[in-house]
Amino acid sequence: MTPVAVITGAGRRLGYELASALLDRDFQVFAVYRTETDDLKSLIRPGATAIQTDLEDQPSVGTCIGEILKRSDRLDVLINNASSFTPDITNDDIKLAEQSRHFFQVNSTAPMQLMHGFSETLKNTGRRNHRPTLVVNITDIFADKPNPAFAAYCASKAALANLTLSYAALLAPHVRVNAIMPGPIGFLPSHTDDQKQQVLGETLLGREGGFHSVVMQVLSLLDNDYITGASIPVDGGRRLAQGMPHNTDRYSS
Repeated sequence: MTPVAVITGAGRRLGYELASALLDRDFQVFAVYRTETDDLKSLIRPGATAIQTDLEDQPSVGTCIGEILKRSDRLDVLINNASSFTPDITNDDIKLAEQSRHFFQVNSTAPMQLMHGFSETLKNTGRRNHRPTLVVNITDIFADKPNPAFAAYCASKAALANLTLSYAALLAPHVRVNAIMPGPIGFLPSHTDDQKQQVLGETLLGREGGFHSVVMQVLSLLDNDYITGASIPVDGGRRLAQGMPHNTDRYSS
């Protein structure tokens, strides 16, 4: 039977590349997105099913889960890729609290909703296949070594890293749950040359990783079914840089 994957944030950048890679492996892909993009349309043409969802809205996440379960009674791979980040709001306590609530909902609570909502289907698929299914949470190297200018964002990713460990235990042995911690894999158009050079100067391999570096790690986790509860850095060694990063601008997956 055709394997099934659900990928959040599939309409752009890393999520699009992950969805494309699984389509190439003949997966039925449910591409969860917030805003329609040309990349999303290019996923639909070869067969992906697009599910519009606002991860900031808990009922919308529940509707997404229900819609996918209506269409498929199996799930082989869940990738919680979607993410939100901006620097902390430092001049307004109320806005900072609201910003923090937003980050935790999108970056940790929504992935928890999805892991919980799909848990029985993931486990049942693993039992039927006699091979555990896979959840991959995209966290961040700053979950372990936070950037103070992005404290709320980093905390929300640290929460997702901890949820990865909890769900690895909760869903074993029929589901494996792992995290990938990206480093500078894809600069934003807004980054200046000076900002790029500063980030790469703090990266041992001295270059941008590209989205394919994370895609290859996801495919490796898919092929190796004896890894669970792991947080795997894909960062070119940036996490090993001494001291805190001086820049307050962040690359994006």
